[in-house]
Amino acid sequence: MELGLIHQLFGNARSPRGTRLYELATCALTPGMIRTDADFPVYAEHGPEAVAAADTVIIPASHEEDESLGPVPGGLSPALAGALESASGARIASICTGAFVLAAAGLLDGRRATTHWLSADLFARRFPAVTVDPDVLYVDEGPVLTSAGEAAGIDLCLHMIRGDHGAAVAADVARRNVVPPHREGGQAQYIRRPVAEPDLTSTGRAREWAQERLAEPLTLAEMAERESMSVRTFSRRFREETGLTPMQWLTQRRVDRARELLEETDRTVDRIAAEAGFGTGASLRQHFQAGLGVSPGAYRMTFRGTRGPT
Repeated sequence: MELGLIHQLFGNARSPRGTRLYELATCALTPGMIRTDADFPVYAEHGPEAVAAADTVIIPASHEEDESLGPVPGGLSPALAGALESASGARIASICTGAFVLAAAGLLDGRRATTHWLSADLFARRFPAVTVDPDVLYVDEGPVLTSAGEAAGIDLCLHMIRGDHGAAVAADVARRNVVPPHREGGQAQYIRRPVAEPDLTSTGRAREWAQERLAEPLTLAEMAERESMSVRTFSRRFREETGLTPMQWLTQRRVDRARELLEETDRTVDRIAAEAGFGTGASLRQHFQAGLGVSPGAYRMTFRGTRGPT
């Protein structure tokens, strides 16, 4: 699944004119058939030379081998260590227990990282130089990124596409693959009640209602009223179902809306702030800086000018 989702998501990223935005190559230390834990092999056409030529290298999981890895000595094979060393200057990411490979190569020393929650304790014991966050979907440490389980790999890939080419391209890829367009990396890896129990009311109607009214000054009480719940019950159910508080979720949706407007329109920052529900340009700038680390103006310059790396 990890290998397939990389090709499916990056392979579906297109410019407004329909041009493919990424070129992908699957490689192994020895090209050819690779054994899997399913009843079919995977054929890797390319060897490690593809790693040296890549702008982005993504390591999917190989569970039975990953969890045997530790720091040097007893870490990576010389061939794999050499292949990763040849990727110096590239963006490197992992999906699921692929984080063990990055840690064994020393790429995560002094950084935050995540992996599948079932492997997080072992990961932390094996690699004490890494700050392990077992509760998040993915961690972006600039040139090195890690994600949790297989589905979190989807979120990480969309996050990378969004950073390279903007929210509109990432949303189009998500629509093509029928997946949520944006889950923040800090969201919980697993939701305690992923499907509402039959006798309980979901908060989905309130989310849909709020999504259609982002420009309005929505309150927690109004959202709870849509589900005929008390504010306390609604807040608890909302967190159980999304991993976020209602106000955190609402802020994220408003930032997403502002990003779309900055990419696709020439409206002023103040007008975009009003349409996204932040009220003022100052409020929008504050939330943009807190969430994305850039100003709205810098964000617009990035995505209305030259697009990012392939």
